[in-house]
Amino acid sequence: MSSETVAIESHHNAHDFFTQSRALVDTELDRWIPGESVEPVFVHCAIRWSLFAGGKRFRPALVLAVGETLGASTGELMRAASALEMIHTYSLIHDDLPSMDNDDLRRGRATCHVRFGEATAILAGDALQTLAFQTIAEDENLSAATRVRLISEVARAAGVPAGMVAGQAFDLAAEARESTGADLERIHLQKTGALIMAAARCGAIIAGASEQEIEVVSEYARQLGLLFQITDDLLDVTASAEDLGKTPGKDARAKKATYPALFGIEATRQRALTVHEKASETLTQLDRSTMLLQSIADFILHRNA
Repeated sequence: MSSETVAIESHHNAHDFFTQSRALVDTELDRWIPGESVEPVFVHCAIRWSLFAGGKRFRPALVLAVGETLGASTGELMRAASALEMIHTYSLIHDDLPSMDNDDLRRGRATCHVRFGEATAILAGDALQTLAFQTIAEDENLSAATRVRLISEVARAAGVPAGMVAGQAFDLAAEARESTGADLERIHLQKTGALIMAAARCGAIIAGASEQEIEVVSEYARQLGLLFQITDDLLDVTASAEDLGKTPGKDARAKKATYPALFGIEATRQRALTVHEKASETLTQLDRSTMLLQSIADFILHRNA
């Protein structure tokens, strides 16, 4: 097996898998993102400031985990995995802007607009979004039909009416009114969950999975995305800035719709357990070894950053 391959058979521990996949994704991203000496220098410096600030690389890791579970090679998966991280980082840059969540700390360092100015941050996010689609479109490891389907999946998950942009719009609107549990779940499933589901679906599509397998993976990822945001809400009120790499307590100060705000901390923890159980039950429908995917769900439930 190549040294560049994530040996899924030996990685039933999500922490170890994330560590190895993060290194592979960072190498791949460095290959496709223009260097800081390339004009326009200020835009490329801003992109690299945000993209290589660290982060869990959860979405690309999920592309790899699902894809390899269903039989794809790492080489087939890497460009799509990298594209998902480009989309995610673009969304963070824009979410942090003064007109949106107005934050000054992300991934343990100054946010892009604080470091480079608001106009440059907007351009950096725009560039990452377009680079993501170019990265998939030009992936000659995959057939043209597969590339078109991946582009459609990512675009649908990142946009409107049921994707990340719609979720962000609903999140902003919720600051001005009382939210219900249904409102909160819609925000989470779209703002956070849609791109997580797209990551899993892209891995399955590249692997040539059956439609039934893709649907099972989609439901697993739907629950995983919800679990990720529930634990994120919990960490916002229980973790430190050092642990989080971003400003804690900001959701409460902004009067955002969150599970702890709506239901309290203990009920939110119980909700996380319930969603984790649903994700685990879904995996039993796959006629594959799913120990890694189960470990990822366990990791998200118990994460502390």
